[in-house]
Amino acid sequence: MTSSCALPTSPNPSPFEAVKARQQQAWSAGDYSVVGGLIVLVAEELCERADIRPGERVLDVATGHGNTALAAARRFARVTGVDYVPALLARARERAAIERLDVDFQDGDAEALPFPDASFDVVTSSFGVMFAPDQARAASELVRVCKPGGRIALASWTPSSPIAEMFRTTGRFLPPPPGLVPPATWGDEAHLRELFGAALRSIESETRAFTFRFASFQHWMEVMGGYYGPVRKAFEALEPVKRAELAAEIERVMRARSRAMDASIVFPSEYLASVIMRV
Repeated sequence: MTSSCALPTSPNPSPFEAVKARQQQAWSAGDYSVVGGLIVLVAEELCERADIRPGERVLDVATGHGNTALAAARRFARVTGVDYVPALLARARERAAIERLDVDFQDGDAEALPFPDASFDVVTSSFGVMFAPDQARAASELVRVCKPGGRIALASWTPSSPIAEMFRTTGRFLPPPPGLVPPATWGDEAHLRELFGAALRSIESETRAFTFRFASFQHWMEVMGGYYGPVRKAFEALEPVKRAELAAEIERVMRARSRAMDASIVFPSEYLASVIMRV
């Protein structure tokens, strides 16, 4: 039986199922492991903030190619990682095998996690669950599978971050579906308090920054436009003229945030690192 403090999950199908299907296609495009490999440090820091300990049961939601799941496993936790992109799970298993880390990677949807109630001591997600279209349902699932008194550790781009601004810029060319709450709202502690509601005993957050470094905007295009699924799919969906306009707008955003004085692009992108204590 679901604990009474868990957020309610509707038995009816989410109205965002079509959105989620398109998102799954987007994340399957390119190769997110190339981009995710840039931000390994975030996963390590999140696991430290969550104080993951040997033997604890840890679930990493929307694990991608396994950054946070592997970081937890390095701390000798018993780790499971879930994602709905098979190619990324394959990458995660490759990495675990190379490092000789024991992680159980499974196919799973953040809005319908395939685990019993209270299965884990710690539930984590780095730049993953924030993209679930039905935010309330995803938050409810994180709470449901976390044991009473357990911890939910999240790393989410903030609304003012360059990454969030990049998505807003893309949204002007390809408007998101009506009613879709921007993913970066997970990077606002006030929104997390509202989202987790009565299931939240306490929350500790810190705004941090990860610095992206690219040799040039063309290099940015090769990495983000080539391997970051949502960006790649956005460019593919536009006619050549609009594609060039979008690239110019994104370059303007990146240049405005860059601290480099030459052709390179070096910019910090803020994210909120939060640890929620479940009642």
